[in-house]
Amino acid sequence: MKLAERYDTTLSWLNEQIPIAETELSYENPFQLLVAVILSAQCTDKRVNMVTPALFKKFPTPDKLAVASFDEVFPLIRSISYPNNKSKHLIGMAILLMEKFNGEVPLTVAELIQLPGVGRKTANVITSVIDQQPNMAVDTHVFRVSKRIGLVTPRATTPLAVEKQLIKHIPRDSVHKAHHWLILHGRYVCLARNPKCGECGLQEVCKYYQSSLKKKSTTRR
Repeated sequence: MKLAERYDTTLSWLNEQIPIAETELSYENPFQLLVAVILSAQCTDKRVNMVTPALFKKFPTPDKLAVASFDEVFPLIRSISYPNNKSKHLIGMAILLMEKFNGEVPLTVAELIQLPGVGRKTANVITSVIDQQPNMAVDTHVFRVSKRIGLVTPRATTPLAVEKQLIKHIPRDSVHKAHHWLILHGRYVCLARNPKCGECGLQEVCKYYQSSLKKKSTTRR
């Protein structure tokens, strides 16, 4: 099967299965999304959504968070992974937003990665969700699913390598949606330990599934 056909089939099926492709993080504005994405690193969206209402109530804007103390922020996010570092990152991020960006969340990757706690993945999420820019955030789900299906080559061993290959082949106007398609598929169907291949409509194009069939066939012999 040609790579273009694998992409076309995969994206078409995912679009049918997940017509409304959006983040599962709860937010009302770019600042809230930025805070939520920073907190979501190595943590579930569900857990983040449990924490952010109280955090946003106390610190609804960058200027409020910029003058907060560590002891004020930490108790509100202590159930999140790495609360010490993330408390410092949130305060530092808010300070820089006020000092350098007039309290507004910048919408370029180059500017966003200047903020504490914001790496390329987070910046890609913000720009694709808020501004629908064709940026692909590669988290553990996107990395796993794209490798399993065969959307990227075995040589793509880093998130950046996977990102570049996906961007090259996914239509520009679909990148921001494809990001969510791959995440949600990985979160609910193509699980890390026990993928639900029986529930997946990508069996014919999935290299992982085809490889599993061959292994089963060889074992039976």
